[in-house]
Amino acid sequence: MKLVALAGCAVFFSLAGGLAGPAKAQIASFYSELDTGKDCAFDPLEGLSEQEKDELLGNTAVCEGLPNYPVYFAESDLRQFVAYGGEKPEGAWPGGFGQFNHVGATIEWRTKGGRPFATILRWFIENANPQTGSPEAAFTGQVLVISTVAQPSAAGGSKKSCPAGYVDTKSNADANDLAREVADAIAAEFVCGIDRPRFHGKRGPLSGDPQDLLE
Repeated sequence: MKLVALAGCAVFFSLAGGLAGPAKAQIASFYSELDTGKDCAFDPLEGLSEQEKDELLGNTAVCEGLPNYPVYFAESDLRQFVAYGGEKPEGAWPGGFGQFNHVGATIEWRTKGGRPFATILRWFIENANPQTGSPEAAFTGQVLVISTVAQPSAAGGSKKSCPAGYVDTKSNADANDLAREVADAIAAEFVCGIDRPRFHGKRGPLSGDPQDLLE
């Protein structure tokens, strides 16, 4: 696993998410790599028949993230899902897109006072060419998904991890900056299962269909 701090990019924000004068807490970015072939321990499938393995259409794994904050990864039917911190999701995984998709390799963690409260990860949406019905590179969308981070029970929380917002990178030139602003403004207080995520900035036709999007 590769972990990198964003040098020289720690900034101070007010509770409203804007630049503040006297800072109350320092917000900074750290980066980790999501290498499913190297940094993830997948569920063992020993004892399952080939038919049972085929019916799973994928697998789930625990991956390295930040200390005390694992990354949970799942893949099913050519669609991927990711959650952060806390315990491994049971049953339905948070978020996801209706279209075939895959995630990027770099996770940006937003931290406040040294504790991660949000992540930003790029999703590649494999949209189909309406003329052929098959996914094609020209129709691939890219969306930054801002997610909450579940806190360890020792840190006073069992909050679930889930998407808190979306930014279409192909429709917003400042997509990374916008995603950080969204993360800093809403992720820490976002309540999974009650609050609903939405797109921020401009949304284009290749942004896909998030399963939990608030229309």
